[in-house]
Formats: sequence, C-alpha cells, structure tokens
Amino acid sequence: MISLRGVTLVYPNGTRALDGVDLEVAKGSFVFLVGHSGTGKSSLLRLLYREQRPSRGEVTVDGTRVDNMRRSKVAQLRRNVGVVFQDFKLLSDKTVWENVAFALQVTGAKTKDVRRQVPRVLDLVGLAHKSRMYPSELSGGEQQRTAIARALVNNPKIMLCDEPTGNLDPVNTNEIMELLHRINLKGTTVVIATHNALVVDRMRRRVIRLEDGKVVADEERGYYTHPGLREALAAPSA
Repeated sequence: MISLRGVTLVYPNGTRALDGVDLEVAKGSFVFLVGHSGTGKSSLLRLLYREQRPSRGEVTVDGTRVDNMRRSKVAQLRRNVGVVFQDFKLLSDKTVWENVAFALQVTGAKTKDVRRQVPRVLDLVGLAHKSRMYPSELSGGEQQRTAIARALVNNPKIMLCDEPTGNLDPVNTNEIMELLHRINLKGTTVVIATHNALVVDRMRRRVIRLEDGKVVADEERGYYTHPGLREALAAPSA
C-alpha cells in the first residue's frame, strides 16, 4: 500500500528531514512511526499525501508514484488518503455535520451522496447526536472524532494520523485509539506518528522508529524505545 525507496528530504533551509529511507507498509496494516521531535515523522507523512515532494527517491501510494505526480492528480490521491492532525483543523464556523460534509463537497460529491455518507460516518465515530453542534461546543475527544469522521467520509484506503492524541487526556486517548483500531479492522491501512509511548506499548503493533531522518528500528510487534523515556515513565512521581 505504501512504499518508500531511497527517500531523502532536504528543506530549503538545509534541514535534512529524511535521509535514505526505505520502507514498505502492506495493505490493512496498523503502523506506528515513533521518534523524538524533529526526527522526520511528520515529514514522512506529508510525502504520502503529497503535501511535500522528496529531494530524492520514490514514494508510491496504492500502486501510484506520488513523488512525480502532476498537481492535477493530487486531489484524486487525497480521496484515498485520510489525514488526521493533533490540532484537529476543524472549521470553527461550521457544525460537526458541515465539517464532515465539506470534505465531500470539495471533491464535487453529489448532494444525495453527502446526505448518505455524512450520517454513516458520524454514527461510526459516535457523534450522530452532536451533528448540529459547533467545534467550540465539543470536548477535545469529540473534536478529534469529528476530524476522524471528516477523514473517513471519502472511504479512504489509508488513514494518516499525526499525533492524533497529543491534545487529549488518557480516557479520550484510549477511545480514539480504539476507534482507529476498529477502522483498521474494516480494512483501512492506518499509520500513526506519535510520541505516546504508553499507547504504542499497550497496542503492540508494528513500530518504525526514526532517528535523524533514518529508520533505525522496524519491529512487527514493537515498543516505543526512545532513549531515556522508559526510565522517565517508570520513575516515581514527586
């Protein structure tokens, strides 16, 4: 479903975000990208939905090369790739229903399809009863559920999540991860960039660890192993 071959990304200021990355993600996988800030996790995700192009190397998503994709084809790619961010990126002047519908409307979906699809995904994420509320009236967990519904409404083959629980408390974090797990069980490939060691360690799925823009570990049932983090988590509170 996802393939990177010899991918290097150097930003205009000279920062080397990725350095010779090779990896593959099979259809239906659930994968964590871990590593400290600035190690290339978000940059890698941006390559997959063509927000960024690599300096070198090949990026393939669902059998299509996206590194050299024409700009006119990017919209079609993004129909197959749902993206969820830490800060939700909801439209504050639109209701939950309108936020989710907007993702369909910008692709030119017919009104009848919007009316069919939006209730379906809101029911899936447990927000059907809050469809008329605005983001400011929702909890953080509910805002993230809305963002997930928006990413799902086009029936994407891939879900990319950049720190999806970064602004959430432990209860909401567990609920969001359970929701993403259920989405994965339906066949959607899920890739999550995260600092949340407790989530990674509890779920025991594939873990790809980045350091200085390079893949330094890739375990099928791995743990978050950022140096010093385990000791900090295990230390007694003051």
